[in-house]
Amino acid sequence: MAKVAKKAPAAKKTLGAKAATGTGFNKPLTPSPELAAVIGSTPLPRTEVTKKIWEYIKANNLQDAANKRNINADAKLKPIFGKPQVTMFEMTKLLSAHIS
Repeated sequence: MAKVAKKAPAAKKTLGAKAATGTGFNKPLTPSPELAAVIGSTPLPRTEVTKKIWEYIKANNLQDAANKRNINADAKLKPIFGKPQVTMFEMTKLLSAHIS
């Protein structure tokens, strides 16, 4: 019988410097002037933008009382949403148009 050489164990891949600086969800994005009026003008990752919007919605009691999945827009959110009420699922889509 011929001997089969064993392969050396594969080295673990480490995160490079690019991953540490932010890519994908962690990439800092600049908010539009309308969105900056609500969350500030500092570039933030997409996840933090959503988190800050939810903080604003809860602090200002903007969730619809009958259906908590709906968000009622106030004067600051109306320019972002473009209509008086959106669902939480529409909100994330509408927010993406205001970050770059």
